[in-house]
Amino acid sequence: MFFRSERLFLRPAWPEDWQALHAAIDDESVVRQLAMVPWPYTDEDAKAYASLNHDPHLPQFLITRPHGVLGSQVLGSVGLHAEGGEVELGYWLGRQHWGHGYATEAVRAMLSMARAIGHRRLYAAHFLDNVASGKVLQRVGFRPQGELAPRMSVARGEFVPARRYALDLAEPDDKGNDEGPMGGPMRNVLPRLAAA
Repeated sequence: MFFRSERLFLRPAWPEDWQALHAAIDDESVVRQLAMVPWPYTDEDAKAYASLNHDPHLPQFLITRPHGVLGSQVLGSVGLHAEGGEVELGYWLGRQHWGHGYATEAVRAMLSMARAIGHRRLYAAHFLDNVASGKVLQRVGFRPQGELAPRMSVARGEFVPARRYALDLAEPDDKGNDEGPMGGPMRNVLPRLAAA
């Protein structure tokens, strides 16, 4: 699958993407905010991620920004994964791309895809020292679950306090429309989905 939002193009990672992926994530300030990513992040780590098999029910995408004839630039990643019997959203952006609304745009796109695939409820979490991630989650409709719990950060090598969120994709918006929390009817989303 692929997804084109207003400024971004979300697509699966391919083996030849490993260098661009490594360049985008090779920053301790980024990696320390992720649960399962090691630091230092090596070439082998990037090659392994770029070569993963793609599960159509748990898509993982590179967040890219088209650059005309120059191709595209890898900004980060967004995707779904299974965590303890639940489906969890995860995402990251390279530090030079923070503060431009790309995370919110990419997460909204991922939520549209999750709903189209048939997911009804998603979870997410962020470390308490990553306030910006919590703002993104709340902006797109996730609600805190009141659960503060330690979560492992492989990069930090320790458990770190984290806040947990949930989002019911089947819930109508606050105007009673069956459009979900992403805003905008799904009929505008589905034509932009393409099979890989």
